[in-house]
Amino acid sequence: MSRIAVTGSSGLIGEALIASLESDGHTIQRIVRDRAKAGPDDLVWDLEARTIDAGALEGVDAVVHLAGEPIGDSRWTDEVKKRIRDSRVIGTTLIAETLAGLTDKPAVFVSASGANYYGDRGGDVLTEDEPPGDDFLAEVCVAWEAAAQPAIDAGIRTVHPRSGVVLAEQGPLIDKVELPFKLGVGGKIGSGRQYVPWISLEDEVRALRFLIDSDLRGGVNFVAPEPVTNTELTKALGDVLRRPTVLPIPVFAIRLLYGEMGETLAACSVRPVPKALLDAGFTFTHTEIRSALRVAFDISPAAA
Repeated sequence: MSRIAVTGSSGLIGEALIASLESDGHTIQRIVRDRAKAGPDDLVWDLEARTIDAGALEGVDAVVHLAGEPIGDSRWTDEVKKRIRDSRVIGTTLIAETLAGLTDKPAVFVSASGANYYGDRGGDVLTEDEPPGDDFLAEVCVAWEAAAQPAIDAGIRTVHPRSGVVLAEQGPLIDKVELPFKLGVGGKIGSGRQYVPWISLEDEVRALRFLIDSDLRGGVNFVAPEPVTNTELTKALGDVLRRPTVLPIPVFAIRLLYGEMGETLAACSVRPVPKALLDAGFTFTHTEIRSALRVAFDISPAAA
């Protein structure tokens, strides 16, 4: 059994990953920011002071770094953008430099990134070899991944899961669309032609565990192999929830309500494919959007 350190341990993905690892007998070293909520065995780090107890990480077999300020919780003011970027870049730099300085280093550093790495690319099919985009989230992802360089320089295999939208009951997409769609006022956004990169929570966790045990390094697209457009996603949501989806939502309305954040997350088109995962032998549990949505909403196939 392995000893695995995890940041972002209280988040949606972190909690699911830890539950999966612990169920198989692995020992988890949680890395947390809130000292008041820390357990007796948790490792507390301080991003403002840029401090962490390096000794507590000696001998860990792997580190999975998931922590970062949520990108869709509020309008992107300059202050919010700074928090989004700094929480990722400063946190990753601190972890990477700490791991590089250990005597007994981990074999692998899984440091999160996002499918927004590629920017707004229309219908272009994007493998891991494609260059990054140039919008705000793309620039954040580039800096986020670059911050792990000290670990790479120290010889630690470093891999960046570029996650799409994670479909889960408490996930960001389901949380925002569940009420309007159940009320029958959900609909496609704008033209509906924009691609929405997605992955089920189950496959997100399975793929993270796959990265720990594989030989992959660098950017790895964490998206289901069958991409969907916003129109296709909208229809799937309507089918699963048995609600009409006839009311399109203009992009300008999203912009008025949520500013740049809403427009970017709702209207940008990103179509990555999981080439690296598939080539390495990973198999997805959920390749079809409806099956993933049924699990996210806890709806049986017969009821959907």
